[in-house]
Amino acid sequence: MKTLKICLCAILAVFIAKIHGYSQDVAVASTATATADVKAEEAPAAEEEDTDGKFSFSGYFDTYYFMNFNKPASRNNLGASGIARGFDRYVGQFQLGMLMTRMQYSYKAVELVGEVGWGPNVEYGSYGSDVRYKWGTVVANNTMTAIAIKQAYINVKASDKLTFTVGQFGTHIGYELIDAPLNFHYSINNTFNAGIPFYHLGLKGSYVFSDKVSLMAGIVNGTDNINDNNRGKSFIGQLFVSPAEGFNIYFNTIQGNEANARGDGQDTTSYFGVLDLVATYQVTERFMLGFWGMYGTLKGEFQGSGYTEKALHWSGVNLYTTYKFSDLFTLGARIEHFDNKDGARALLTNGLGTAVNTYTFTGNFNIADGKLMLKPELRFDDFDKVEGPGNEGAQQFMDDDGNFTKSSQTTFGMAAILKF
Repeated sequence: MKTLKICLCAILAVFIAKIHGYSQDVAVASTATATADVKAEEAPAAEEEDTDGKFSFSGYFDTYYFMNFNKPASRNNLGASGIARGFDRYVGQFQLGMLMTRMQYSYKAVELVGEVGWGPNVEYGSYGSDVRYKWGTVVANNTMTAIAIKQAYINVKASDKLTFTVGQFGTHIGYELIDAPLNFHYSINNTFNAGIPFYHLGLKGSYVFSDKVSLMAGIVNGTDNINDNNRGKSFIGQLFVSPAEGFNIYFNTIQGNEANARGDGQDTTSYFGVLDLVATYQVTERFMLGFWGMYGTLKGEFQGSGYTEKALHWSGVNLYTTYKFSDLFTLGARIEHFDNKDGARALLTNGLGTAVNTYTFTGNFNIADGKLMLKPELRFDDFDKVEGPGNEGAQQFMDDDGNFTKSSQTTFGMAAILKF
């Protein structure tokens, strides 16, 4: 712990020194959410700034309509686990996704990025910051407005190659993102929804060695919560390499203690870690291949869950393909296997560990110069069936009578996304 505090103080000292040293003579353009991080959006091209700095405003809105061929009585896709679907949760009805606004202000070597959202998806994506009520009052350490903040952070460009980021930012782990316009498929997969963090609050630094190699490292409170649940911090890291043109590889990790502190304020010796590999290869101008594999380990407890002496594991393997037929239409497929048989994560069937194979086929229609995106999508989820007599009603998905008799479900529908 002392070593961690010393490292953190050293980083902060460099952070402050760089602000003072470069703010007088370094002009920069807007920096991406996490520089080289796979989770970042591309930043606008560099432009000369005036004495007032530069401000930009953008965002998107998404909405959808899906049908479920099981016709569940609940009219949702959530299953017995309650998280068998991420954002497109409801069926047989028109639904809102998110109205997201992104504000950026940059001046010389510093930049502020704020993303504030409204609608169901911002709440699903910020679930660790939700308002909890007890006897009609807000429980201490939770706030009314935190759930609306998707990202809020400051970038400091210490040099042409080194950037520091502090605040709340989306996770660097994984292939998929919360933002509907940035994912090819509208529905997020089980590996993202149940396997990895959504966001972090902390400090990180990114160093770009060249356009082929960059490195990010940082210290964060943990995962998916604006309030740290113990005294420990988690380490995050990413190595990006591009061994050939059109071929990008990202190695990602988070390592730390995510258990709640005891009543006396002392931490447990729990462990939470994820190792992650993302690779994309632009085979031709029209055809792209993507791969995402992750492996997680948990020992002790996770943010207040039951204690386990044995190390539990979960994993996900995903293959992505897209083919661009024209500027108007692109077709993509996603094949996924997610394994939670140890029961380490919340994606369970009747309280038991499970595994699922998912097949998703999505079309992307780009209209109005890509500002309007229409995404028809067909998805099939097949969970392990709970065997044995008496378990006929103990499967993952609900039927039209309200019983959990289905181990698989098929959905089909359309999403509309407008960017501004």
